Amino acid sequence: MSQKSPPIAVTIAGSDSSGGAGIQADLKTFSALGVYGASVITALTAQNTLGVTAIHDAPPDFITAQMDAVFSDLKVAAVKIGMLSRPATIAAVADALERLGARNIVLDPVMVAASGARLLEDAAIATLKARLLPLADVVTPNLPEAAALLDVPVAADEAAMRAQGEALLALGAKAVLMKGGHGEGAESVDLLVTRDAVLRLPAPRHATRNTHGTGCTLSSAIASGLARGLTLAEAVRAAKTYITGAIAAADQLEVGQGHGPVHHFHALWGQAGL
Repeated sequence: MSQKSPPIAVTIAGSDSSGGAGIQADLKTFSALGVYGASVITALTAQNTLGVTAIHDAPPDFITAQMDAVFSDLKVAAVKIGMLSRPATIAAVADALERLGARNIVLDPVMVAASGARLLEDAAIATLKARLLPLADVVTPNLPEAAALLDVPVAADEAAMRAQGEALLALGAKAVLMKGGHGEGAESVDLLVTRDAVLRLPAPRHATRNTHGTGCTLSSAIASGLARGLTLAEAVRAAKTYITGAIAAADQLEVGQGHGPVHHFHALWGQAGL
């Protein structure tokens, strides 16, 4: 697609005032990967690398208004969904996605920030499972999130990861990317679980405290690939390569006093000599 008519993706998520996760991470990722980014803000957070100090949820009708504005004007090729803290928020997003005929939906079931702050109410988990899992082309839980969605212990090995991915498929998701970043060992292994196959995606595990926004970045990278016309497997492979590079380069940045962000522009800034 030409630069004049770029692929477009929209992120439906919360705002991170420190810029490392949420809407801000998503838009940086879209830009880094050659995709025009639009946004629907579901919540404002007072947040930095040390933690989340306050959350202000957007009213459901205003979330709907944002979605109508974006989809009525822009040719949205992919959707990334992040922080949806309340049942009413989830219902508003699901209703609009169905009505607007959204496609290439990537659902990141954000529950807890890197700092440990809860970002999803317990009462919202059932609504997310019932309303959004069936709409998702791929859902991207980390190991604790998958366990919370299924009310089971956290997967301790790849066999358990596969079993939990298959259990999420049974709840209606079309595909599940089980992320192994919370696991142990020299490799960080993700599993793309579909009804037809399981794709194993290993990468070297990098020791860094700067992991703020990792999940947001990976899911928006997948949405970027889908917006550019890649197959799901191709988009997930490309996203895994991108996030691995962003984590490996994270210590090149000194941002904040806590869990700093990954380096979204590691390739571009290197080319520019920055």
